[in-house]
Amino acid sequence: MLITLVYILDSCELAAFAASSVVESVKKAQAEVSANILQRAISICKQNMVRAETLIFQGDPKDEICKAAEQSHVDMLVIGSRGLGGLKRAFLGSVSDYCAHHACCPVLIVKPPKHIK
Repeated sequence: MLITLVYILDSCELAAFAASSVVESVKKAQAEVSANILQRAISICKQNMVRAETLIFQGDPKDEICKAAEQSHVDMLVIGSRGLGGLKRAFLGSVSDYCAHHACCPVLIVKPPKHIK
């Protein structure tokens, strides 16, 4: 079994309003954060003797996740939920909800533990 860990660098909406140096700083910070998160996840997988690979994409998370699932021919997509309330979800949209309806495979949505919200 192989687990593919995917991190999506959200397209930076700052580009239209910020100086190019600010945009580049944000992109660099996002890349560092994503690398750190994926490295921690790989370490957890190794500790538990689970084979894993990592992928990083840039774009709209909901579209990129569905595209990655299709291109990688995954058996199941496991995605976290931020646990937004109904009003926030209505305005911000829900990546997990979108993926549940548009992914090419079964989707398991994992809610955050109550003490982390």
